[in-house]
Amino acid sequence: MQPSGRLHLGNLFGALENWKKLQDEYDSYFFVADWHALSTGYEDTGSIRRYAFEMVVDWLAAGIDPKKATIFVQSRVKDHAVLHLLLSMITPVSWLERVPTYKDQQTQLSGKDLSTYGFLGYPVLQAADILIYRADFVPVGIDQLPHLELTREIARRFNTVFKTTLFPEPAHLLTPFPKLTGLDGRKMSKSYQNAIYLSDSEKEVWEKLRTMVTDPARQRRTDAGNPDVCPAFDLHKVFTQKGKLPEIDQGCRMAGIGCIDCKKILNESLKGVLDPIREEREKLIGQKDKINAIMETGSQSASKEADKTLELVKEAMKI
Repeated sequence: MQPSGRLHLGNLFGALENWKKLQDEYDSYFFVADWHALSTGYEDTGSIRRYAFEMVVDWLAAGIDPKKATIFVQSRVKDHAVLHLLLSMITPVSWLERVPTYKDQQTQLSGKDLSTYGFLGYPVLQAADILIYRADFVPVGIDQLPHLELTREIARRFNTVFKTTLFPEPAHLLTPFPKLTGLDGRKMSKSYQNAIYLSDSEKEVWEKLRTMVTDPARQRRTDAGNPDVCPAFDLHKVFTQKGKLPEIDQGCRMAGIGCIDCKKILNESLKGVLDPIREEREKLIGQKDKINAIMETGSQSASKEADKTLELVKEAMKI
């Protein structure tokens, strides 16, 4: 996960809730992708260290356990960069140019100069991140599947060129909630400024909910609403107890409840999710030495595994 800003509910349900389950089932590696943050943010690096620290705090507060999983920082495991270099020698440029996000992000981030090798080649670094641990599975959202397929292609090419079976072809583990609706009805994203953050206070969350968009056709309290087009109800479907949903749905359609009533119920549902995270976060945020120690210990552990793979890579390439 890139340290490019504060984590929000979309990150919690699009990644962290899945990671919590995976850490009990697999030998898991979760890392701060600070080199990846440079691929589009190389001109402004001032916040990377702060975001990296706060992101790990959010991970821990959400239940990622350093006793169960390896938590580390990408740039502290130099073998990622070495494998990236070696894989770049055999990866055709045409493979990188066809990655969907290559042109999409150039269009979306038109104010930035993305005509760099780092941006074109970041899927190779992503492949190195995965292959350096000879991973069997990668937890991804559906939008990341083309990147994972490229990793599989690079693994096949390496094995073919150097006549080895060193790299497995990693499979995907899709997250149950790859996208979460934001306050304006679009996908929840910090870039859209429509997110509820894990670090938001109870007051900040309610203010965001109070002013969020609902059914645009419902102008008055007495108007019947349509939950099918309401971003608030989309969040209810994720966070509110399933048994309450029919009552909320019917209340909206029959004008039995108003939008503020609906949002108050949603606010209580979110408190049940966010209060335990806030409590843990409050304990952790001041323990800088502890957080840094977790990142350093995890990075050393990851380096040991990465070193083993890199030695096998060098042996296969006869260098």
